[in-house]
Amino acid sequence: MKSLFRKLRYGAPIVVVSGLPRSGTSMAMKMLEAGGLEMVQDGVRSADEDNPKGYYEDERVMALHETEDRSWLEGARGKGIKIISNLLRSLPSDNNYRVVFVRRDIREILASQAKMLERRGEDSASEDERMAELFESDVWRAQYLLKRQTQFEWMELNYREVLADPEGQARRVKRFLGLDLAVDKMAEVVDPNLYRNRAAALGGETDEGN
Repeated sequence: MKSLFRKLRYGAPIVVVSGLPRSGTSMAMKMLEAGGLEMVQDGVRSADEDNPKGYYEDERVMALHETEDRSWLEGARGKGIKIISNLLRSLPSDNNYRVVFVRRDIREILASQAKMLERRGEDSASEDERMAELFESDVWRAQYLLKRQTQFEWMELNYREVLADPEGQARRVKRFLGLDLAVDKMAEVVDPNLYRNRAAALGGETDEGN
């Protein structure tokens, strides 16, 4: 009953792709776009060596935690948008959200992030062990929020499982969202060749980690 009330009051849910940076959120966004979902993105950050298929970002998202006017999100109803995990708590409650939360092995995320920083000539601000703790804590807080706030419905999407079975995972996403998405096209855009930073070998090359 609560779900029906919220739908009548706040309209179609905003489809949110979330997760840690370098976890595979851009891959999930590309799948949804290929399936036929309209994306909210500004194109300011273009594709590069770290994300050769694009970032699918909107700069307004990064200001969610510091601005009171978030009314622009109403225009995202029925569309897809990427919002990293630590900004989920900044989403206003006067929308419905269906969240696809992408999970990836923390060691792979750290490796992907390290390669990205190396290419940019930057150093990591923290040791890997500390970063792993911070990432795990961030995921825990995000999922605690998703489980307890009525504006959220959510599913977890595992990065490795998408690479291993793109069509099966695309069907899971379609079923969860309840949208008429083209599963075959969603599966076609998953490119295992971009997957380089495996947990067992932290060297690797580029991968679509964001």
